[in-house]
Amino acid sequence: MANLNLNKVILGGRLTSDPELKETQSGVSVCSFSIAVNRKVAKDQEQKADFINCTAWRNTAEFIHRYFRKGSSLCIVGNIQTRSWDDKNGNKRYATEVVVDEAMFVDSKNDAGQGGTSNPTTYIPEAYNTQQGANFEPVDTDSGLPF
Repeated sequence: MANLNLNKVILGGRLTSDPELKETQSGVSVCSFSIAVNRKVAKDQEQKADFINCTAWRNTAEFIHRYFRKGSSLCIVGNIQTRSWDDKNGNKRYATEVVVDEAMFVDSKNDAGQGGTSNPTTYIPEAYNTQQGANFEPVDTDSGLPF
């Protein structure tokens, strides 16, 4: 049997509160937030939701803090991390969270305004913000290409 080590999480849900952005002592951005993700249940049961704690670092942290608010839909990709520490009373404490590698918009631009993103009507990714047309060169079809 092959040795398989895989720790990959893809979640889609809604933020339960505004993301909290902090900086480490060395100046690295870190964003903590929680998302509510619906869980599939039997037809006759009421729908359930899981509340998943997440942490994002650096550019991903700044992106989430800038464009998402409580109630915003988002999709994240990351991995599960567990950690433990001793509290002030000497008790062992544990935490399980998703460390976010990627975060993506889920709502369309028009829907995002209802989810509470910060100024969704003015956000345009840099790649779409250029006013230049395509710069194509004509190709000589008689150049002896092999196909």
